[in-house]
Amino acid sequence: MKKIQSDPQPAKTRVCPVCGTKISENAKRCLVCGTDLTGGPTAKEKKADRIDSQRIPEVRINLVGLIAIIVVILVLIALLVFFILTRGQTSASEADATQTPTLTPTITATYANTATLTPLPTWTPLPPVEYTVKEGETCGDLALQFSVSIQSIIQANNLNQSCPLTPGMVLNVPQPTLTPSPVPTATLESIVSDLNLCTHTDTITVEANMTLSSIALNYNVSMSDIRIYNNLTNDIVRQGDRLIIPLCDRLPTAGPTLTATPMPPYPAPNPLLPRSGAAFSATDEAVTLQWASVASLFPGEMYRVFVQDLTSEQEKILVDYVSDTKYILPASFRPIDTTPHIIQWSVSVARQINSDPNNPIYEEAGLISPFRVFSWIGSGVAPTATP
Repeated sequence: MKKIQSDPQPAKTRVCPVCGTKISENAKRCLVCGTDLTGGPTAKEKKADRIDSQRIPEVRINLVGLIAIIVVILVLIALLVFFILTRGQTSASEADATQTPTLTPTITATYANTATLTPLPTWTPLPPVEYTVKEGETCGDLALQFSVSIQSIIQANNLNQSCPLTPGMVLNVPQPTLTPSPVPTATLESIVSDLNLCTHTDTITVEANMTLSSIALNYNVSMSDIRIYNNLTNDIVRQGDRLIIPLCDRLPTAGPTLTATPMPPYPAPNPLLPRSGAAFSATDEAVTLQWASVASLFPGEMYRVFVQDLTSEQEKILVDYVSDTKYILPASFRPIDTTPHIIQWSVSVARQINSDPNNPIYEEAGLISPFRVFSWIGSGVAPTATP
């Protein structure tokens, strides 16, 4: 009979006191941690020495674990970046959504401003006035009478610049543009009531060359009192109009004195015709000088006309006094030769300071008008003396 062999007994092992690895009972050194198992300090003492030495325990990680840790870190970083980008897009969308309602006030404001575009009313120009020219009237007289410019009369009637007029001619005289009257106030009503109570009045008929300012100056009353008392909307007065002059608020006049009380200086008259630079040929036998009236002159006051030939070989000056607003140069002042002569003229107001009508002496009573110049060609024949 075969002898059944029993299983060999397993070799005896022990545990390393340092790292706990199973080793052979006869092993002298641990193959894992290298602990000396033969003599010397015991395992416990050696473990105590390791703890007392304050050495940092060594951590050993294999390659697979290190790669796994790196992958986890990268995944966390990717998730963090994705969350930040998603959060930024969501914030931008919310900001756009909150700003969208602000468009409504802008549309409402534009709609409200549309009502301010309503056009304002404009004034319609007045039609011209038909006027029949009388004997001796000039464009300057009509311009002064209707308070318009001479140029407007020339353009409205297709006349040349000299503005020739003949008696009986029908002209279209433009009216000045009216301005809206101010709203009546309590002060204006009180003034009107005071004027209506005035019983000391004078009625006049407007004559040629009269203006509202000259009438007010002549009667020593204000222009506003005359306008209110006669229901005038402007300062225009026409020849033939009847005006009532209230004299209740007239300033008192000084009593008679031994010497004449000097009047305030008059403004410079405005020259009307001929226009500056006008040319007269040899066929023009006369030249008429015209200017605008400054006021109704008092007795002893005249217009002083000064004319000078600037191109004459000898000094040629003419000084004359007239009460009208026009002056016709005499034939003696007309140039003789056929060369154009430059002639200048001006006008001012003068006052007589003596009482001799045959030899009056005048002094300046106002400013001198600007000089006007024109040219005049003679006929080459000396003027004959008029008997």
